[in-house]
Amino acid sequence: MNTPLKTGDKAPNFQFDTPWSSPHDFYETLQDQHAVLVFLRYHGCPICQMEMADLKRDIDLFNLKGARVFVFLQSGPATLASLLKKEEWPFTIVCDPKGIIFQRYAVEPGGIMKYLHPAGLIAAIKATGRGFFHGKFEGKETQLPAAFILKSDKTITYAYYGKNISDVPKPHTLAQYID
Repeated sequence: MNTPLKTGDKAPNFQFDTPWSSPHDFYETLQDQHAVLVFLRYHGCPICQMEMADLKRDIDLFNLKGARVFVFLQSGPATLASLLKKEEWPFTIVCDPKGIIFQRYAVEPGGIMKYLHPAGLIAAIKATGRGFFHGKFEGKETQLPAAFILKSDKTITYAYYGKNISDVPKPHTLAQYID
């Protein structure tokens, strides 16, 4: 288990693929922008689909502050490329099917009780009610979410590790932590 990152730490660099292109260096891609990093489970998860839709809906909260948004999924590039259209997503979708970046940021899976937490079940019902349905299972089913805000110098100004599978800060909350 890696040590969780905290405010003041330098965000680790990494190489990544998107559903449509590869490879990319995180620091080079980010350049001197602020960043919002949201770690979810995988695209087939209805809760994750709902969280991505909410980020998409509220992208102007981040654009107005000059922050670039990255969403990390344990889905493979081929799976996502067959399901998503690049032009419909105003943020960078990072494919991490082996969980290497998740590990680098100490975003760990939880146990069965965190997976079956009532908040997760409520979120799954809400997501289904909004029209998001379960797709392909990928990655670690008990994977917990996390979110980080980075200053332009790659210093972490906000670090949040979810306590259950649906414990992801909402876009308006994340936007408040961007300097």
